[in-house]
Amino acid sequence: MKLSKKGLEKSCISQKKIILVTLLVFSLFLLVACDGEEVQTTGGAYLGGTQGIVAEFEQFGVENSIYETETFPLEVIMRNKGEYELQPGEVTVELKGPSLDFSGIPNLELQNTGIIDIISELLTTGGEETLTFSADAKYDQEVNGIIEREWFANIEYKYQTYLIITEVCLKEDLTDDRVCDVKASKDYSVSGAPVTVTSVEEDTAGQGIMALKIQISNVGGGDVTKIGEEFGTYDRLAFSIDDAGWECKSGGKINEARFIDGNAEVVCKLKDALAEDTLATKQLKLTFDYTYRDLIQSPLKILESS
Repeated sequence: MKLSKKGLEKSCISQKKIILVTLLVFSLFLLVACDGEEVQTTGGAYLGGTQGIVAEFEQFGVENSIYETETFPLEVIMRNKGEYELQPGEVTVELKGPSLDFSGIPNLELQNTGIIDIISELLTTGGEETLTFSADAKYDQEVNGIIEREWFANIEYKYQTYLIITEVCLKEDLTDDRVCDVKASKDYSVSGAPVTVTSVEEDTAGQGIMALKIQISNVGGGDVTKIGEEFGTYDRLAFSIDDAGWECKSGGKINEARFIDGNAEVVCKLKDALAEDTLATKQLKLTFDYTYRDLIQSPLKILESS
């Protein structure tokens, strides 16, 4: 079917509009990628994110208000917003605050009894579990008018952060410009967790010795310590690599890092020099192990009953 001259002009105008709209959308995408605070350069193995366990008190009564004669449930709900699957007993919640002024609370410390699943495309809100400290807690002190008390809970949980570096360049002859670049930033994928990786760079540490500089940060707002150790002045964690041919250190210590102002650098190096003419790429995975600690709080208003 032949189009008239006017029909051809309309068709061309429509096509031009489509092209212009497509270019505009693409330009906006580039602008966001350039101006945004976080640009994804990872391989997409994980959903990512900067949270682990997110906990909160369930509401006390109506809008956190009760009468002095009333009992109320005292519960903490925990949601796993990261990508480490928590096993039974790996989360400990301890009540802090005005517990001595209340009765009906048999335990001030509880642990999760089930597995708390990771966040995923199928479970977008993450797995959860509710700890019930009391079904009928009651304020035991005299109330004149209104009393406001603040409940606190200390949350401690084991967690892991996983880092996959998709293509580490293994090149014995640095003058060979084929296949990959040694001295360059590397694409990586990091799992959702309160301790995250902010950059990965490759360099050399001698003839045939490849080295990786990995920057990590505590971004969850809580405290970090090695599993089985007490929390101290400095945040610390342990880490491991999935290839025995590499050795990783931070501040001179093997497989252990200490944070300064929330940040630390891990350097991984080949133990032995590459064989002559080696030219290849390799995927490496690091695991960071730690216990994380947060403090949550919620107000409770107690009204005098008339």
